[in-house]
Parts: sequence; C-alpha cells; structure tokens
Amino acid sequence: MSDPIYDARTFWELLERRVAATPDRRMLLDTADRVLTFAEVKAAAERAAAGFAAMGVGEGTPVTWVLPTRIETIVGSLALSRLGAVQNPIIHIYRDREVGFCIRQTEAELVLTPGEWGGYDYAAMVERVVVDLDRPPSLLAAYDELPDGDSADLPPVPDAGGAPVRWTYYTSGTTSDPKGVMHSDASLIAGGVGLARALDMQADDVGSIAFPYAHIGGPDYLVCLLASGFPAVLVEAFDLMPTIEAYRRLGVTMAGGSTAFYSMFLNVQRQTPDEPIIPSLRLLSGGGAPKPPEVFHEVKVEMGIPVAHGYGMTESPMICQGSPHDTDDQLAHTEGAPVHGAEVTIVDADGDECERGVEGEVAIGGPQLFKGYRDASLDAEAFDERGRFRSGDLGVMHADGHVTLTGRVKDIIIRKGENVSAKEVEDVLFAHPSVNAVAVVGLPDRERGERVCAVVETTEGATPLSFEEMVGACEKAGLMRQKVPEQLVVWDGPLPRNATLKILKYELRDELAEVPWP
Repeated sequence: MSDPIYDARTFWELLERRVAATPDRRMLLDTADRVLTFAEVKAAAERAAAGFAAMGVGEGTPVTWVLPTRIETIVGSLALSRLGAVQNPIIHIYRDREVGFCIRQTEAELVLTPGEWGGYDYAAMVERVVVDLDRPPSLLAAYDELPDGDSADLPPVPDAGGAPVRWTYYTSGTTSDPKGVMHSDASLIAGGVGLARALDMQADDVGSIAFPYAHIGGPDYLVCLLASGFPAVLVEAFDLMPTIEAYRRLGVTMAGGSTAFYSMFLNVQRQTPDEPIIPSLRLLSGGGAPKPPEVFHEVKVEMGIPVAHGYGMTESPMICQGSPHDTDDQLAHTEGAPVHGAEVTIVDADGDECERGVEGEVAIGGPQLFKGYRDASLDAEAFDERGRFRSGDLGVMHADGHVTLTGRVKDIIIRKGENVSAKEVEDVLFAHPSVNAVAVVGLPDRERGERVCAVVETTEGATPLSFEEMVGACEKAGLMRQKVPEQLVVWDGPLPRNATLKILKYELRDELAEVPWP
C-alpha cells in the first residue's frame, strides 16, 4: 500500500504520481460496470489531450464544458489539465441565461456538451446563446467520445510556477448574474487534500460520485481519490433504487452527497430494517446543505454507520469536514474541524475574533481559498481588510476547534426587531416524523417586518404536519415564543432544489410573498 500524496502542485502531477505508485489499481467505475485503472485513465487522458491540442487547445485556452458525471467527463477534464487549459465547468441544470453569461465572460474558445442528454438539447442551447458573438466558440460533442491523438505529439507539460488560474466556477445567480470564481490547480488541490486527510479513506475503500461532477465538489473528490488511491463509482443520472443496487454490487464503502441523499438512503433502509441496504457501506459523507443533528442520530441507529458532514463553498472548496474519527457528538452537532491548511475564524461585526462559543461570521483564509472573482469589482466586498473571505455564514467555534453553522447572515429573520435563526427552527421541525424536509423563510409582514414561515415537505405515507403539531414541537424543544413560525405551508410535492439537492429558499420566498396571508 502506497503513502497518500498530499503535496502535488497540479492535477496532472497528482495523476502521474498516483500512476507511478499504483498503476493497476481501479480508479473509475460506473453503474454499467465499466472499469478504468489509474494507468488507463492517464493513457486515455493523454490521447484526448493530443486530440484537443490538434484542435488548437493549449496552455491558457478557455474551455467551457457542460457535461454529466461520466468517465469521459473526468478523462476529458484531466486531458485539458495536461494542456494547461482554463476550464469552466457548468452544472447541467443551467440554461440559456447562465450558460450564455459564462461563455461570454470567460471568452470560451471551445464548448463541450453531451449533445442531447436527459431530454434536453445542450448543443442547441449553446448554439442559441453564441449566435450573436463576433467570434463564437467551437462546439464539440463529448459525451461518449473524446478527441483522439498520438500522445507522443503532446507539448511539454506546462510549468506550475506561480499557480496560474486554471479554473472558473460559477455560483448560481438568482436575481443577478452568476459570479465567476477563479481557482488554480493548487487551490483546488488544497481543498481536496483537506477532504482526504479528514475522511482518511484507504486504498481498499470504494467511493462514489452521485452529484454533478461539474460542481466544485467534483475536483474535491478527484483529489481525494488520487491522493489516497481508492476508486469511485460514477452515477450519471441519480435514480435511487438502481443506484443502491449498483453500490451493493460494486462494494461501495462511502456514499452520500448531501443531506437529501442521507435521508433517501435512510428511508429505503427503513423498509428492510434487519438487512443493510448496502452491506459494504461504512460511512455517509457530503455537504452542500445543512445537516440537522437528528439526521446523524437516525442514520447511526438505523443504518449502523456514521455521517461525516462537511462545509465548503465555491470560493473555498473545503472549510470544515467531519471525520470518522470524531465523536458522535461532534459529528451530530458540528460541521467538523477546519480542514488541513484552512484558516477559519469566527468574527464579530467589526472583524475582531470572537471568543470560543460566541456566534459570529465565518471568515476564511488559507491555500484552498479562491484567487478572486472574474469580475474584480466584486472582490472588495468579498474580502475584509485582513484579506479574509467573508463567507456570509454564521457559526460558532467550540472549545475543541469544531465549528457549528448557525445560519446565514442574510438568512436571519428579523421579526419585530428580534433575530430568528432559520436553521435553529429547521432543526427542530426536521425531527418531526411527518417532515421529510423543511425550509424556514422570512416573509414581508406589515406588523412584524418579517414573519416566520415554515415550509415543509411531507414524509411519504405520513399525515401532513398540522399547525398545532408544529407549535407543539417548537414548544417542546424549548424555542422562545418569538421564534415559533406564525405560518405553516405544507408544500405540494418535493421542495425546489438545485443540482446538489439544496433547497432553493429564494424560490420559496418569491412564490409565497405573493400569496395573501391573514
């Protein structure tokens, strides 16, 4: 068994060193039972890189790709890394407005799409959004076939000095344009190494990627598996029962993605309480959305495994991460400790560090932090005078160094001058058996300024939560009366979510703000 690789400077160096250490071990698997070893991935990436080079792609060439989670997507991305291209991955749920904006701002010269996929024509979408450009990018279908060339014709590997920007990820825009977040290989690798150190995966583990690889979590996970030397199962389009069957067949030991994934696995487990749905599974892990403590306890009791939840964002791929070596209390009630190298500080309104146990805004520094926004005018507001990134998240750092998120600066509901944390109320309501998911939002109110509204998704087969039951649950949990929601909305169907299944509160606010309320 080889030692983990934590000091690579680029993705290509990391891949080369992993191949040198364990060339014949499995790296990428999929639900169709395709398998590529580390050496086979490198060879395929070199051929694709030669093909891309013949098309004119080289160091610094901006390339946008809108691709699902497939072996070809990871091989193609590594091929572009071999050439030093500047990659702009776009999650497949984005449409004309966002995709057009990203292509324009990055000045993409090449756009990769899956063609028609999932009932949508991505190639046609790109053609629409670039039709008025003076120099539209080339368009290439890269679903099941990549450009091919002779790896002997490849140019030298670009120099890694200075950690140049090689990636632009976009945060989703709601009422404004998306923000282009610039990363180097080194900053993404720092985040992935932080994840790898915390999870402590071994070479005989089998991981899984069931979320969009174009998400910032994609390179996080790639670094983790390359650093530690374990394989991962790729899920192109998540379908719960076929995915569980594939995980069982392929011996997956770590699964997850976000809180919604934990709940889905748990609900299936409840149908066969005496038989593990995935016998090889030893850990659930993910991030991207809050994790109520109740989720950890239910998974631990009913599935017999822990949940190691993490905290990151596009600007800082990893911030904190729970570890299987943490205590149950730490795993249930915190997002873990700051990952290796991350500098996490809880600050007050003046930017001064809070004492342990005192709530404040999470400020972030360290090698995993992004290099600034594509639109540099956004940087001044994003960083404080000490160069720390202002996350917009509220949290508490405990005496043991672990961090609990308590909400968003902008997700505090101000009701009659009193601050109400949406997350605090959500954690209480999520524990009710009728509640499968919950979002607490502030809605405009003439008397209160904002009123507290709980929006719940009902557990399948359960009786919908009543207003009286909601109030009783809040009172039983000891919530102050001012924090008990004045309004309950039982949502018809699943709550709106993004590609990583995080609930889209802005959509709920927009829709419910127009609904009359007595």
